[in-house]
Amino acid sequence: MSESTPESELRTRLGKIGRPTRLQREKNQPDRLVQSQSSEADTSARRGRAVTVKGRLHGQLLDDLDRRGLLSADNEQLQEEVDAFVAEIAASEQLPLNEAERSRLSADLLEETLGLGPLASLMADPSVTDILVNGPHHVFVERYGNLELTSVEFRDADHLTRIIQRIASRVGRRIDESVPMVDARLPDGSRVNATLPPVTLDGPTLSIRRFGKRRLRRDELHRLGMFNDSMAEFFSVVVRSRLNILVSGGTGSGKSTFLGAICESIPDSERIVTIEDAAELVLDQLHVVRMETRPANVEGTGTIAARDLVVNALRMRPDRIIVGEVRAGECLDMLQAMNTGHDGSLTTAHANSPRDAISRLSTMVLMSGMELPASAIREQIVSAIDLIIHVRRFEDGIRRVESVDELVGLEGNTPQLQQIFRFNVTGRKGKRLQGKHVATGTVPRLVETLRSRSIEVPTSWFEKETGPGR
Repeated sequence: MSESTPESELRTRLGKIGRPTRLQREKNQPDRLVQSQSSEADTSARRGRAVTVKGRLHGQLLDDLDRRGLLSADNEQLQEEVDAFVAEIAASEQLPLNEAERSRLSADLLEETLGLGPLASLMADPSVTDILVNGPHHVFVERYGNLELTSVEFRDADHLTRIIQRIASRVGRRIDESVPMVDARLPDGSRVNATLPPVTLDGPTLSIRRFGKRRLRRDELHRLGMFNDSMAEFFSVVVRSRLNILVSGGTGSGKSTFLGAICESIPDSERIVTIEDAAELVLDQLHVVRMETRPANVEGTGTIAARDLVVNALRMRPDRIIVGEVRAGECLDMLQAMNTGHDGSLTTAHANSPRDAISRLSTMVLMSGMELPASAIREQIVSAIDLIIHVRRFEDGIRRVESVDELVGLEGNTPQLQQIFRFNVTGRKGKRLQGKHVATGTVPRLVETLRSRSIEVPTSWFEKETGPGR
């Protein structure tokens, strides 16, 4: 096949990661310097031609689809249009492509038009949990809790910008110089944040927080060491018993995953209303109403905030209200719902510790615009929330429940926490931390409440262990 064919040219584009620098090659092979420089020049030229050919074809395809109003067409129609475009180009320019090469070119152009372009391979990798694009030539991923640089690249900043704008447009959002930031959600549930200059000085950025094609279940989290046997049974009992639970933790600590896992214990007979900024929770129960916030449109109107949805959910006869995450004024409405008969509600909040979670809730209540005294806010929090479960991504990348605390009341104006379980670190083996979940020896006060409802809770769950790992 001749050098001028697009497929040959496209195959010449090579990644930069892991290659020795030019200085290293000159040092190691001084006698072949001229040959090396010539080879590099040839490779660079071929790569440039490949980029030009593919970019030119993709530009033509986008112009054609835009002119005919087909950019928002469904996937099947776009596939037909791309196949027809490749056949037409191959015939008009008399490119000697065989059937396999033509199919490959069609697939590449379709991915560029419909999907995430160069990021398609990373999105298909189940071990990748985060994709972080810092400009066109630096794409990082997180695997098993560790960040690593990949060989994936975009052609240039314009190429990355087109991908970002396509993501935004397909979910009804807009991003350009006048609106240089966007939050969106991909069809698979992944969360996307993107920015353009002048917000980011060094070029466009793209951050994708991925979620598995299926959620991790409670038994799987148990096997992975997120909690132990006694804690798993305890979580199941308190959820079924309609206690109000706050899951706290830092960014990426596994709050939503853990929340979805403990929700497995909610009886099928209950009506559940979920409220999220980006719908992530996937529940097993049949009677689930999922609600999602909406940002402002291009005209700056049409916002539907989490607080609006919480207020509306109260009129929907819910047995359970689950707020994916409280961030602002909706915290007050959530606390009031917990205090006015909507027992069994669950939510998450960003915090570095259980006590920090209480402080953050107080701050978020003030964001509602209600001028409440600090003492009244703390009373609302202590009255509403029964348990705070704090999850954390540890230094070895493993997500674990770090502590389980019961809110037992106020001492003066200070909320009192009583720790029930915690994770004790005993050492390190290689990169992995060694430790175990242990009970603190404190029997929570809620046990008496549950027993008054004829729900038996074994005190053996809370017995303090002695010996190694204590």
